[in-house]
Amino acid sequence: MMAVDISLISVPKIFPLFLIIVTLSVSSSYGNLDVPCLESEKHALLSFKKGLADPSNRLSSWDVEADCCKWAGVVCDNLTGHVRELHLQNPYVKQKLGGEVNPSLLNLKHLNYLDLSRNDFGGIPIPTFLGSLTSLGYLNLSEAGFAGTVPHHLGNLSSLRSLGLKGPSPYGDVKLDVENLDWLSRLSTLEYLDLSQVKLNKTPNWLQVINKLPSLVELRLSHCELDYMPPLEKVNFTSLAVLDLSGNEFHALIPRWIFSLSSLVSLNLAESNFEGSLPDMFWNLTSLRMFDVSFNYLNSTLPNSLLSVNSLVSLSLGSGGFEGPIPSGLQNLTSLITLDLSGNFDFNSSIPNWIYSFRYLEVLNLRSTLLHGTLSSSIENLTSLVSLDLSDIELRGRVPREMGNLCNLRTLLMSYSKVEGDISELFESLSGCNSYTLVSLQCDGCQLSGHLTNQLEQFKSLKVLHLGGEIPDCWQNWPNLKVIKLGNNHLSGNIPSSLGFLPRLESLHLRNNSLSGEVPLGLENCTQLVTMDLGLNLIVGSFPTWLGRSLSNLKILSLRSNYFQGQIPSELCHLSSLQILDLANNSFSGPIPQCLKNLTAMVMKQDSSDQIFYSFYMGEFLENAFVVTKGREFQYNTILALLTSMDLSDNNISGEIPEEITSLLGLFSLNLSGNHLMGVIPKEIGNMESLESLDLSRNQLSGELPQSMSDLTFLSHLNVSYNTLRGRIPSSTQLQSLSASSFTGNGLCGPPLTQNCSTNEAPPEGDDEEGVKSDIEWFYLTAAFGFVIGFWIIVGPLLFKKSWRDTYFLFLDEVWKRIGNCLGRSF
Repeated sequence: MMAVDISLISVPKIFPLFLIIVTLSVSSSYGNLDVPCLESEKHALLSFKKGLADPSNRLSSWDVEADCCKWAGVVCDNLTGHVRELHLQNPYVKQKLGGEVNPSLLNLKHLNYLDLSRNDFGGIPIPTFLGSLTSLGYLNLSEAGFAGTVPHHLGNLSSLRSLGLKGPSPYGDVKLDVENLDWLSRLSTLEYLDLSQVKLNKTPNWLQVINKLPSLVELRLSHCELDYMPPLEKVNFTSLAVLDLSGNEFHALIPRWIFSLSSLVSLNLAESNFEGSLPDMFWNLTSLRMFDVSFNYLNSTLPNSLLSVNSLVSLSLGSGGFEGPIPSGLQNLTSLITLDLSGNFDFNSSIPNWIYSFRYLEVLNLRSTLLHGTLSSSIENLTSLVSLDLSDIELRGRVPREMGNLCNLRTLLMSYSKVEGDISELFESLSGCNSYTLVSLQCDGCQLSGHLTNQLEQFKSLKVLHLGGEIPDCWQNWPNLKVIKLGNNHLSGNIPSSLGFLPRLESLHLRNNSLSGEVPLGLENCTQLVTMDLGLNLIVGSFPTWLGRSLSNLKILSLRSNYFQGQIPSELCHLSSLQILDLANNSFSGPIPQCLKNLTAMVMKQDSSDQIFYSFYMGEFLENAFVVTKGREFQYNTILALLTSMDLSDNNISGEIPEEITSLLGLFSLNLSGNHLMGVIPKEIGNMESLESLDLSRNQLSGELPQSMSDLTFLSHLNVSYNTLRGRIPSSTQLQSLSASSFTGNGLCGPPLTQNCSTNEAPPEGDDEEGVKSDIEWFYLTAAFGFVIGFWIIVGPLLFKKSWRDTYFLFLDEVWKRIGNCLGRSF
C-alpha cells in the first residue's frame, strides 16, 4: 500500500472539510435538544385560552404543568423554544372555538403563523391588536365568525405572505365588510389573498389596490357584492395562478386584462352576471387547468381559442347562455376530468359520438340541454366516469348493457330523460362491476315499466334511490340506504314494513302514489330520518304518536291529503327540530295542541350563517320539499334549511287558536284555513314577525283583527275571508296593499274594502263590551274634572278676596229681598 505524506495535504484544502464536519455535528446536537417553551410565552397562551370558549375541550393538552411546545396546535422553534406557530383551525363542525381573542398574543414576539379559521367567535369584530403582530407571515381568520369592518391595522403586517379573511356565509345576517381597502397596498409581499364573502361594494378602487401587490399568486374574491369592474391599463400581478371572481354582480363584459395572465391555472367567473360574448383570447392561457363560467349571460358560441387549451382538466359552462350546437372542437381537450354543459338550451343536437372518447373523464353533466338520441354502447370507453347526469334531456331507448362496465360509476342521474324499457332491464344493464360502486340512482319521471325485483339486492352500496314502478318489500337488503325517493308513481298497497330495517335512512319520499293502510310501526327504528313525505296517498289511521318519541331528527313531515283522523297528539311537540309540518286535507279533529312553543326550530328565527345547515345535502343528494304557501305549491331545495311552515288546513280541527302559536317567531307560513276554529285571533300575533303568508279563512273566528297585525311587515299573503270578524281593518302598509278578497265574508270595514267605517257603528264583537265600559269610565272622569274646575273658578276668589266675599253676600241679600217681595205680592 502506498503511504500518504500528510505534509503534502495543504491546510486550505483540509479547513473547509473540517468546517462542514463541525457544522453537521453541531446541527445534529441541536436537533436532539428538547428546548422547552419560555414561561412568559406559556402564560401568554394560558391567558389566551382563558378567553376562549372550548365546549369540545380541544385544548385539554394546554396544561400549566406541561411544556407548551407539546400542546395541541402549538409549534415552537427547536433552538430557542419561542412559539412560532398556532394551528387552531377547526377540524370538525362540533369542535369550534369561540369567546374572544385575548391581546396576550402580543407577548408572542416571534409568532409568524396564526390560523383561527372555521371557528365561531359569534360576530365579534376582528381584533385591531392583530395588526401589531408584525412577525406574522401567515394569518388565517376565514369563516371564523368575525363580523363588522376589517381593521386597517392589518396593513401594518408588512411581512405577511398569506392573508385569509373569508367571511361568513353570504346568505346569513352576519357580515364582514371593508370601507377602505388602501391599507392592503402596504402588504407588498402578499402571495395569497382570500377576501371571499367580505362586502367590498364600498371600495370602487378595489382592483387598483390589488394591482399594487406584484407577488400575488392566488386571489379569491368570491361573493363580495362587487358591482363594478374598474378599468386596468397594466397588470402588475403577472404571477397570478388562481383567480376567483365568482358570485358577484358585475353586469359587464368579461375584462380583457384577465387573458394577459399567462400563469393562470384556475379561473372562476361563475355566477357573476357577466354579459356579452366570451372573448376569443385564450391563446395566452397555456397553463389553464380549471375554467368555470357557469350561470352567466354570455350570448355567444364557444371561442376557438378555448378549444385549443389542451391543459384544461375542468370545464364548467353550465347555464352560461351559450349558443349553437356543441362544437366538435371540444374533443381536442383530451385531458378533461370534468365537463359540465348543463342548462344551455341552445345546445340542440344529437349526443355526439366523440363525447365517448374522454378516457380521463370523471364527471359529465348534460342536464337540461336539448341533446337527444340514444346512449351508444361506446359509453363503456368512459372508464373513469364517476358521475353521469343525463336528466331532463330527450334521451330515448334503453340503457345499454355496456353501462355496467363503468366500474367507477357512483352517481347516475336520468330523471325525466324518457329512458324506456323494463325496470328489470335497467338493473340488468347496471349489474356489472358498478353494482358494487353505485351510490345514487335517480330515474324518476322516466318511462320505465315493470316491477322492482330482488335484482336490487346486489347494489349493496346504494344510498339514494329514485325510481318508478311498484314497490318491493325487501329493503333489509340495503342497510346503507340513506335516501328513498319513489314519489309521483303509481305505487299501491301498504308501505313495506321492511323499511324499518334501514337504520341509516335520512330521507323518505313516497309522495303522490296510491299507498294505503297505516304508517308501519317499524319506521320508528329509522331514527336518523330528517324527511318523511307521505303526502297525497290513501293512508289511514291516527297520527303516529311514536313519531314524536323516536324521530327526534325530523325536520320535514308531510302527511298531506290522506285519510288520517283523530286528534293531533301532544307527542308532536317533541319534534323540536321540525321546520316543515304539513297535515292539510285530512280528517284530524279536536283542538290544536297547546305545546307548540316546544317546536324549537319554529320558535327560533332561521339563520344561514353556518353553511353546513344551509342545505340538507346527503352524499350526492340535495333534499327537497313541496310546500303550499301563498295559495300555491312550491318546491324548495337550496333554501330549504331557511324555511319554516305549518299547514293544518282543511281538517275538522275545533276550539280556539292557542296563544302559544304566537311564540313561533321563526314561522314563515301558517295555514289554519278550512277548519272549525272559533274565538278571537290571538292579540299577540304581531310577534310572528317572520310571517310572509297567513291563512285563517273559512273558520268561525270572531271579534276584531288584532291591532298587532300591523307589525307583520313581511306579510305578502293574508286570507281571513269567510269568518265572523267585525270592525276596522288595522292600518299598515302591508294590510292596505292586500286584495280586498282577503277580507270578504266578514263584517270588516276600511281599506282595502270599499265599505267605510261609520262613526256610530256598533263596536265589533269580542272587545265591544270592554270598549263600552271604557267609554262610560271616561264620561264620569270628564264630568268630575269639569265640576272641580267650575267649583274652584267660583268659590276660589270668595275664599281669598274679602272684598269679593262682601260684595257676593250683599248680592245674595238683595236677591232674597226681591224674591220675598215677589212672593208677598203673589199671596
